[in-house]
Amino acid sequence: MFANRADAGRQLAARLEYLRPSDPVVVGLPRGGVPVAFEVARALHAPLDVIVVRKLGVPIAPEVAMGAIGEDGVRVLNDDVLRQVGVSAGELSAVEERERAQLEAGETLLRGGRSRVELTGRVVIIVDDGIATGATARVACLVARRLGAGRVVVAVPVAPAGAALRLGADELVCVLEPPQFWAVGAHYRDFRATTDAEVVALLAAGMVS
Repeated sequence: MFANRADAGRQLAARLEYLRPSDPVVVGLPRGGVPVAFEVARALHAPLDVIVVRKLGVPIAPEVAMGAIGEDGVRVLNDDVLRQVGVSAGELSAVEERERAQLEAGETLLRGGRSRVELTGRVVIIVDDGIATGATARVACLVARRLGAGRVVVAVPVAPAGAALRLGADELVCVLEPPQFWAVGAHYRDFRATTDAEVVALLAAGMVS
């Protein structure tokens, strides 16, 4: 059980010390992944950035991911969920259009006019506060590779066993992999929602211009 996202980030950072000599870039997934990533970046003395992603929620159950989208037009779909819930092409398109608008607004808000940290040839550590379906982490990996990352490491405090197989990362680093996984928030005492203002402040403190 983690006290909060900052505590989770410090515990995760201890598992990532071996990457410090590789001069990595740490990228958080907004919103909840950024407080975790901030602690990792601070511990590793690494630059902090974001990869903005949005979950594509099932229309009748938005908390269930039928896919995810990321910067630069990247998209992944969860074919199993799409088959199970019977989402039409029109419904999928409507959800994606709405989330794409939110993603673009998020890029502008969170970066505050700063340029991306250059990822070409770098070790990129993608950090979230946990993995459930893995859709957003998977799309973030694709974005990082499109931006030229030399090696992609997904690092999270908690994930279900076997999550590494579906992410497309070179490596998954995880503090907890419980055999019975219910929800990311179940492993935090304080899992209150992270606000845009908190994310902006952390990125301003950790990003390089």
